[in-house]
Amino acid sequence: MTPEPTVFIVDDDEAVRGALNWLVSSVDIKTADYPSAQAFLDAYEVGLPGCLLLDVRMAGMSGLELQDVLTERRIDLPVIMITGHGDVQMAVHAMKGGAFDFIEKPFNNQILLERVQRAVERSVRAERQRVKQAKVMRQWETLTPRERQVLDMVVTGQTNKVIAGSLDISEKTVEVHRSKVMEKMKAKSLADLMKKAALQNR
Repeated sequence: MTPEPTVFIVDDDEAVRGALNWLVSSVDIKTADYPSAQAFLDAYEVGLPGCLLLDVRMAGMSGLELQDVLTERRIDLPVIMITGHGDVQMAVHAMKGGAFDFIEKPFNNQILLERVQRAVERSVRAERQRVKQAKVMRQWETLTPRERQVLDMVVTGQTNKVIAGSLDISEKTVEVHRSKVMEKMKAKSLADLMKKAALQNR
């Protein structure tokens, strides 16, 4: 199960945090707010889906600096930058750094909510994909070295006869290995096996 998505609000202005909490909660999305970038970093559990509503200018670590830290730590959380002092250079920096969006105060509530919902949806999809990929990886790790060889050759379309000749084993032995591969990878069909192999190789 994918954890419930959360919109993380980071702003050193308590009134702004309160307003954003109220706005996001109005569409039944869970929120958590922090008065500083460091407070967020101390509390955030890697892998939690959602998005980050982040003020650019804050005491201590700025929003742009926090974005850089997230990139360094490979935390894939969509970032929506919010600022009352926006300029083109900040916007370019934020977007080059991978920000999902950049919004200047005062903002339209409906537009902000739409962007938050899009960011959360993207995050949830990415987390589901990561979980699926991790599951496939665990299945792949149960294969023996020989079974991995057979898997690699099966998904490239090679016949049992060709595989047997390449590995210097009998076709019957190839059939046994293929059966074990299908069972361990929990693949319902060859097409399913190929999808899982593609996930494992990403």
